[in-house]
Amino acid sequence: MRDVYTVSRLNAEVRGVLEGFPALWIEGEISNLARPASGHLYFSLKDPAAQVRCAMWRNRAGGLRFKLEDGQQVLLRARIGLYEPRGEFQLIVEAIEPAGDGVLRQRFEALRALLAAEGLLDAARKRPLPARPRRIGVVTSASGAALHDVLTTLARRCPALSVTLYPTSVQGAQSVDEIVAALGAAGTRAECDVVLLVRGGGSLEDLWSFNDERVARAIVACPVPVVCGVGHEVDVTIADLVADLRAPTPTGAAELVSPDGAELLRASSALRQRLAHAWKRELRVLVERVGDRARRLTLQHPGARLAQRGQRLDELELRLTATARLALERRRSRLGFAVQGLGTLSPLATLARGYAIVTDAQGRLLRDATAVAVGDDIEARLGRGRLRARVTGHRDDDA
Repeated sequence: MRDVYTVSRLNAEVRGVLEGFPALWIEGEISNLARPASGHLYFSLKDPAAQVRCAMWRNRAGGLRFKLEDGQQVLLRARIGLYEPRGEFQLIVEAIEPAGDGVLRQRFEALRALLAAEGLLDAARKRPLPARPRRIGVVTSASGAALHDVLTTLARRCPALSVTLYPTSVQGAQSVDEIVAALGAAGTRAECDVVLLVRGGGSLEDLWSFNDERVARAIVACPVPVVCGVGHEVDVTIADLVADLRAPTPTGAAELVSPDGAELLRASSALRQRLAHAWKRELRVLVERVGDRARRLTLQHPGARLAQRGQRLDELELRLTATARLALERRRSRLGFAVQGLGTLSPLATLARGYAIVTDAQGRLLRDATAVAVGDDIEARLGRGRLRARVTGHRDDDA
């Protein structure tokens, strides 16, 4: 069965194929330049034998550093595309330079290939930036607009940051040596957490110091992370490629390395609140623990234990007193019974009933009348008092 394409399908698939090509550098002459109100640029790029339609979108066209005119010989970087409604092959232009930059561009690509082969462009080699830097180093011209942009941005975002300037020229014959020396000083002095290598926009020739191999290797050798912000967003230098991070502009570089002060204040406020709550909770726990320890200490204090022992002694004393009193009462009762019984059995009780105890002169108890002779003295003890008598005779009880 035939697979029949519509024109739309054909153009869409061709466009997909064309847009898979990488970006190319192409040299030619500008013609048929159009500037509609949209801000986009449309023109043809031609040479003596052929031409191709080109489109440059507004966001890219706004970064041009020179006025584009018909008849100019230019070098542009573009991707291949297709305008589907008319089926027209076209180039989507990303950057344009005067054609005189062609030799420099070739040198750029050669150095880029060399450094890439050494692994100096690999993302794995690049170092992360500090999350909370305290001091920022800036390698740039002391009189350039780039320094002003960086300082303004840092002051706006995080005024507490300190800045150290490593002044250098950023273009001209002596600039390469000065940039290398400034990067070396930043690394040797180790007083900054991150270094910004920045300058404002310019032509390819103006920025060429940042495409020098010595500058590239100085960036790689610097022990401090380096952020490169050279020119405008469309400008890409060798320094950008080997730096630990590339920023589109000097302002962008300052924004990338500086924390948001307002966000830090909010985070600090939230952290203070959490710390305050945590301290309050901890303080409550400590107060309860101290109270518990104090109670336990009070209970175990020698004075408290002595008071408890004293109370126990008082209790034992009271019990002993009560026990002694009870015992004494019991003994008194028993003694009373004993005395009563003794009284009942006592001779005195017998005497009280009218009997007498009779003893001889020697005090011996007389139980038999014959134990004494007539004329002997005797004594009779009565219930009350004593009588002295003399035996005058005997009489037998039976008589």
